[in-house]
Amino acid sequence: MTDAAEGALVLFSGGQDSATCLAWALDRFGRVETIGFDYGQRHRVELECRAAFRDALTAGFPGWAARLGPDHTLALEALKSVSDTALTRETEIAMGADGLPNTFVPGRNIIFLTFAAALAYRRGLRHVVGGMCETDYSGYPDCRDDTIKALQVALNLGMARRFVLHTPLMWIDKAATWRLAETLGGAALVEAVLEHSHSCYLGDRTVRHPWGYGCGTCPACELRRKGWEEYGRDARRDGGLKPTLHGP
Repeated sequence: MTDAAEGALVLFSGGQDSATCLAWALDRFGRVETIGFDYGQRHRVELECRAAFRDALTAGFPGWAARLGPDHTLALEALKSVSDTALTRETEIAMGADGLPNTFVPGRNIIFLTFAAALAYRRGLRHVVGGMCETDYSGYPDCRDDTIKALQVALNLGMARRFVLHTPLMWIDKAATWRLAETLGGAALVEAVLEHSHSCYLGDRTVRHPWGYGCGTCPACELRRKGWEEYGRDARRDGGLKPTLHGP
């Protein structure tokens, strides 16, 4: 249900999760703006996908187009300077000695949400929406529900505002994320996510797989592929949306 009196800021990286969260926010709030972060990420192509996805929403969903406000991109090169990860360096993706994948960028979501709240403060937006999830993810501690709840308390105390941090994907897996996109916008939204979002850690958009673009082998591609395949099986079994499968 839409609350036309409320505004939201969506952390929109250009990936599948944040693209779905953007649609979720547009379905609920009267005014929605987006924010992306350029921190020197290896898969920087995700930032270039953001405009195309926003354009697809504007063209395909007139009701949402009226609610979609400005996009903001913040440069956070300092994050790359203080990190040494497979997302900020040309190094092989692997598990670290601490049990976390070396794609984990320490502090990233904490920093992102803090800057997002600062912008929301200036823009008069109370709701901040992110695609963090601890059901089907890579083990990042800053994607956990406890982290987000603690950060909401800290931001509200530190800025003297009643921000609400929303994580609509927190307790669902990738297959359910595809189903959520279908519920929100039907086959047209699913296709827009397939074509215009980017999840691959290596930034590879040379091949269009059934589940979208990517190298096909990195952990992000594996999660996206498995979720798509499960979603397709469920859709066929339940007689719902039968996705159009695109070959390479």
